[in-house]
Amino acid sequence: MARKKRRSGALAFLNALLTLVIMGIIVAGGALYWGITQYYAEGPQTEETAFLVEKGSGFNSIGTRLEERGLIDNSLLFRAGVWATAREATVLPGQYLIPAKASMADILRIITETKPQEFFLNVIPGETSWQVAQRLNDPAQSLSGDPVTVPPEGSLLAERHDFFPGDSRQSVIDAMAAKMKDEVARIWASRDPGIDDVIKSPEQMVIMASLVEKETGVETERPQVASVFVNRLKKGMRLQTDPTVIYGITEGKGPLGRGLTRAELNAKTPYNTYQIDGLPPGPIANPGIAALEAVAKPAQTNYLYFVAKGTEPSDGHLFAATYAEHRKNVALYRKAEDEAAREELEAQEAAEGGDTTE
Repeated sequence: MARKKRRSGALAFLNALLTLVIMGIIVAGGALYWGITQYYAEGPQTEETAFLVEKGSGFNSIGTRLEERGLIDNSLLFRAGVWATAREATVLPGQYLIPAKASMADILRIITETKPQEFFLNVIPGETSWQVAQRLNDPAQSLSGDPVTVPPEGSLLAERHDFFPGDSRQSVIDAMAAKMKDEVARIWASRDPGIDDVIKSPEQMVIMASLVEKETGVETERPQVASVFVNRLKKGMRLQTDPTVIYGITEGKGPLGRGLTRAELNAKTPYNTYQIDGLPPGPIANPGIAALEAVAKPAQTNYLYFVAKGTEPSDGHLFAATYAEHRKNVALYRKAEDEAAREELEAQEAAEGGDTTE
């Protein structure tokens, strides 16, 4: 009898244990099913949201911040999802746009498989330091810190400058200036020795490059424009370039908005290259690499003059080695200018008459 009782007791224990195991499996399966459905379910955020993954962040801190921002409901579940589906994944620091209703799985995919938003400031070749500072100080920029003061003219490299959201404005200016210093040193070291008698220092190369930058936006013309300025200096001729006169009036704080007057062209100011010999005292804009290289290695020409080919900057210029040839080119430009003005008047009259066809 005792043996029978022990057998039945053991059987009952095994039945109970089996029941507990089955219940545990059911509960675990239910929990797993719930976790999976929650992980892939729509998120709580109803609007597209920018989310910043800070430098050095791991998935634990990212999950916490996602929950704090209301992008997910459960950071522990997010971490479990990372462990289960993407434990070897890496995330690039930066700002990501998280769509409305994005699930935890969607967010993990976005921050591990896509690139963060790009933040950059383009210094356009020929922009002045005042213009660059104005854009850097715009509150809409994703930058921090106090407004920057206007840096020295010509000290910023005209190219794209990337930054991380939240970087200070001053750090961006410092990076621009460091790039400019490095490029000027590199280009000066590889210059054509033939310019040394008129371009005597890296600083003078930057000044000349700023003149080239303001005179033409056509990249293929830069070496030719540089050759004109170098040739004139070698002959002791004044540079006679309007952008220097304009800079002396505006100090780089925006366009002049009108033509130069005869009085302004006759005024002997430090930047009036119609009245002074040689280069102006400083740059009149921030040049790009192409303009710096054009001055360091100008085209080998005998040109001493150039004039616009048409009324659009993209039309380029006509170059001449003699004043007589230059006068013919000027006449061609004036003809093009007259034709453009007449065409504009005709278009205006047609529009007033109701003819809007192209």
